[in-house]
Formats: sequence, structure tokens, C-alpha cells
Amino acid sequence: MSELISKPSYESPLNSRYASPEMQYIFSPDKKFTTWRKLWIALAESEKELGLNITDEQINELKSHIDDVDYEAAAAYEKKLRHDVMAHVHAYGDQCPNAKGIIHLGATSCYVGDNTDIIIMREALELIRKRLVVCIAKLTEFADEYKAMPTLGFTHFQPAQLVTVGKRATLWLQDLLFDLEEVESVTSSLKMLGCKGTTGTQASFYDLFEGDHAKCVELDKKIANKMGFEASYYVSGQTYSRKVDSRVLNCLSSIAQSAHKFSNDIRLLQHLKEIEEPFEKNQIGSSAMAYKRNPMRSERIASLARYVIADALNPAMTAAEQWFERTLDDSANKRISVPEAFLAVDAILGIYTNIVSGIVVYPNMIHQHIMNELPFMATENIMMEAVKRGGDRQALHEKIRVASMEAGKTVKVEGKPNNLLDLIVDDPEFGLDRESLESLLDPKLYIGRCPEQVTTFIDEAIKPVLASHADDLKVEDVELKV
Repeated sequence: MSELISKPSYESPLNSRYASPEMQYIFSPDKKFTTWRKLWIALAESEKELGLNITDEQINELKSHIDDVDYEAAAAYEKKLRHDVMAHVHAYGDQCPNAKGIIHLGATSCYVGDNTDIIIMREALELIRKRLVVCIAKLTEFADEYKAMPTLGFTHFQPAQLVTVGKRATLWLQDLLFDLEEVESVTSSLKMLGCKGTTGTQASFYDLFEGDHAKCVELDKKIANKMGFEASYYVSGQTYSRKVDSRVLNCLSSIAQSAHKFSNDIRLLQHLKEIEEPFEKNQIGSSAMAYKRNPMRSERIASLARYVIADALNPAMTAAEQWFERTLDDSANKRISVPEAFLAVDAILGIYTNIVSGIVVYPNMIHQHIMNELPFMATENIMMEAVKRGGDRQALHEKIRVASMEAGKTVKVEGKPNNLLDLIVDDPEFGLDRESLESLLDPKLYIGRCPEQVTTFIDEAIKPVLASHADDLKVEDVELKV
């Protein structure tokens, strides 16, 4: 018999249930603290290249211990020093005794903290971009396949003019395209904090380089380049502007908004029994009602999306609350709000792609709903045909109005099928038989340019994007957990 496993501590559902291993790693302690060490190496290398007394042996020693972070030693130092960065400086120094004296030379804590945050956010945005591209590709296939299938359009969730299943999907697609553009814009805008010192003046480096302004500028450039960036921000306080975090999370909030809208539509369509999200063979929809097929994937998107939209307020308020060159009331909030937004959006896009990849369409139910409403929508065409056969337009308009009210009563009050066509056939003033009427009720007569709009949108807006992101399409599917 297996032993029971005790779990006495809180664990984030974003890790245990939702986000992918790839996104979890980006925000892991291993990623964070090895990046700190890479930044200390970049600092030492750059300082050496600019003339400070640092040896290759010291740098090589630092490089040999990038990945073997001694977490126990760091925790012990932090308990004593009450400072996380200095705890890791000491732990790293213990592993690199020859280089101990030059680790973090001239830097302040935000050198590793803020630069690492920028590096991690950029890498996380790149993963989000890949997830978006895959989702866009899957949704494009769906839109193209169903570009000509008529379906009821809805305004105010009341039946409106016909659209097509594929045309509706392009509305979801367009939102994701906006999001992709924003992700790319934000990602390309990110710069390193660089080496700015305690209040952003580079005073400590100005002293180290004995008043050489050019070397201070070059130090920033060298570190940025070594860490894969083209530049650092020209000016800062001790930290980079917290508006950067706000801009990043607004971008993630935008994705959440798009996904939430999609999930709402799917849930409504599933209620109508027109379209369903995937439902696995052994999946249980309800613990009580065994027949149910609940839209749990779409509901999860909505749930996580609301969290992200609300979470985006955190860096906005933090940016607004900063004092002068630095306060520390950003730190605790930042540690939670930024990673959780990325983990949640990673999960959202994985679920979105899963739904689109296995979405189920019920053409007969869609057609039935169309035919329940189409007689009302076709009244203009019916009247015009009757006029062609000699009828009086004004008299026929009134007759159709009265017949429509009667048919509406039959449907809503008596719960019977729409009998508008019967009323028109039975009225000799229309001069139309059943066959003539039914020829006017082909749904494809009422979808306007939907198929052409879908084709044009895919060819001109989507295909170029997918072609330019071909490598992103190689990303593996995210495993959907419970």
C-alpha cells in the first residue's frame, strides 16, 4: 500500500496546476541566481577590459561556479545579514576565494536585481510570443475551414444578421494579432538598467575609473552587450523606472482580455450546442450531474484572465508610488505580481490553443438555429420578390409586419415552430408558393462577404506574420493539467 504524502505548506496552483515547466523555470531560483552570477562575471570582465586590476584567473574561477549555487550557505548568510544580495555575494565568494574581493565591485543591489528582472521578463515575453504564434496558427486553420459556414450573428446576444463560423473566429484572431504586435513592441523596447549605482549617478564607477566619463559609459555598453542587449537606459534612479513593469503587465493584461472574450463566446456557443470545447472520453463534467459537458477549459481561461487583468494594477500602482531615486515598497509586490502574471498568461495561451486544436462544431444545430430566425431576416427579400410579381410594396410591408408579430407570438408564447412562411404562403396577396419562398431562405444568401473577408484577412494579415515567425511554430504543445 502506498504511503500518504504530507503537504503542509501552501503551493501556488500556477505551478502545480497551470503554467508550463518552461515558464516555471524562467522564474525559478536557479534562473534568477545563476543570472546574478552571470551579471557579476559581466561586471568583472568589463571592469578588467577597462583597466581595473582584475585577473583572468579570478574571472575563470567565477565562471566555474555559475550553476552550483549553494542555497544553504546563502540562506544562512541572509539570516545573519538580512540582505539577500549580500548573502549571495558571500556565498559566491566562499566558492571563489581568489575572486571574492572583486565580486560586485562598485555595484549596488539593483545591479543584479533589476538587470536580472529585465533579462527574465524579456525571456518570458519571448516564450509568450511563441505561445501566441502557435495559438494564432491553430485558430487560422479553424477560421479558414469554416469561413463559408453560415451561423447566426448576435448583437446584445439577440439574433442578428448571419455571419459565418470562420468570420467570427477572425474577430478572435484579430485580437491576438494586436497582442502579438504589442508583445513584440514591448520586448524590443526593453533595455538593461546597466551599472548606475545607488542613485543612478554612476559615482562609484566614476571614482573607480578616476574620473573617466568615457569608461563609465563604456561599462554600461559592455555589460548590456555581454548579456545580449543592445543598450541600457540612459538615466535611472537606483532602479529602472517601474513604468517598465507596468508596461509589461499591461501587455499581458491585453492578452488576458482577448482570451477572456474568446472564452465567453465559446461558453455561450456551448450553451447553444453549436460549438463545444474538447471533451475527453473519461472526463467528468459534473460530480452530481453525470450527463453534463461543462466548458471547464473556457471557464479556466476566464478565471485566470480576470486575475491577470486585476494583477496588472500592481505595477501601475507601484510605478505611481515610487519616491525620488528609490524606495523599497516595490520589492515584495514585484516578486509576486510579475511572475504570477507571466505564469497565468502562459497557462491561458496553453488552454486557448488546446481548445482551438480540438474544437467541435455541430453544423446541424447551427443550421437549425438559423432556420428558426431566418424567416424574419428574409422578410425584405420576400417582400421584394412579391413586388416583382405585381404586389404593392406598402401593403406588403404592413402584411409582413403583422405576420411577423403573429409568428413571434407563436414562437415565444405558444412555444411552437416559426410559422411565418406558412402565413405568407397562405396569403394570396404575396403570390408566392412554398418553393419560391424556400429558394429565398438559403443561408448563404445572407452572409455578405464573410468568406472573402476571411480569405483576405488570412492572406494579407496572418500569413505574413506566421511566415516571419516560422521558428516559433516549432514550440511543443503545452500539456493541459486538471
